[in-house]
Amino acid sequence: MTPTGLYVPLITPFDTRGEVDQEALTRLADQVLAEGAEGLVALGTTGEPHALNAAEQRTVLDLVGATCRRHRAGFMVGAHTAEDLRALAGRPGVTAALCLVPPFLRPGEEAVLAHFARLAEVSPVPLVAYHVPYRTGQTLSVGALRRLAELPQVVGVKHAVGGIDADTIALLADPPPDFAVLGGEDAYLSPLLALGAPGGIVASAHLATADHAALVTAWREGDLPRARPLGHRLATLSAALFAEPNPAVIKAVLHAQGRIPSPAPRPPLLPATAEATARALTYAEQLAGSRADAKEAWEVAAPRADAEAA
Repeated sequence: MTPTGLYVPLITPFDTRGEVDQEALTRLADQVLAEGAEGLVALGTTGEPHALNAAEQRTVLDLVGATCRRHRAGFMVGAHTAEDLRALAGRPGVTAALCLVPPFLRPGEEAVLAHFARLAEVSPVPLVAYHVPYRTGQTLSVGALRRLAELPQVVGVKHAVGGIDADTIALLADPPPDFAVLGGEDAYLSPLLALGAPGGIVASAHLATADHAALVTAWREGDLPRARPLGHRLATLSAALFAEPNPAVIKAVLHAQGRIPSPAPRPPLLPATAEATARALTYAEQLAGSRADAKEAWEVAAPRADAEAA
């Protein structure tokens, strides 16, 4: 299955004692799916898997997987090694694994392709490559990405290259068949959708989930008058949410909204500053206000239009 639409890489909420809050995680997963996300990512980098022990990781997978099954939603899991992938064989409902391009080593494009070929051989589920070169240190040319798309079991890429470069434009101008180029750089989601991306893996969509889903739909349907201003507003929100290391600001805003019990990430991350939290909350509230104004305008205009038609 080729993933499309909006996927939300879930945070891992902690309670005031610093333990994984299972109720808050389930509630959050239910909320974003009910508001229009096509699927969820568990144990993505936003979920702080580096700070979870093995038992906590299993708990997260159990809860998120069960929620996705209830909603009949896509269920993607962060899994970067052959051992991680083999462990997914016994998990029901996993639709894809999100696999990071090998970080730090900068092994070269040929080694990256060989790495994904090896993972594809052992994986019980399709793979989505996570391409984020400013974090991994490894760039991939458009030619390498096309060769990646030819590998069996590799069905997409989370494309987070820090902007819109020439390779991005070339890839989306002639996308490989049955291969999803998913926006993975939140602030650039709208331009990637405009270029033809079929969706995105978007941490910012913990907030204004319905607006992010509407943005995907608007670009898919060619509704430019709706897509452009909405994309601008969501990009502004994303910039505020990523002003400090992810997911600190997202957690702080969710906590301020009463959706999770604690704003704290686990070390080595620090909680978001008050300034960053206040700025992101302001943009989130402005989006909510814009949505309410649009709904009110529609409720006034629709009966009038029906009356005139009659």
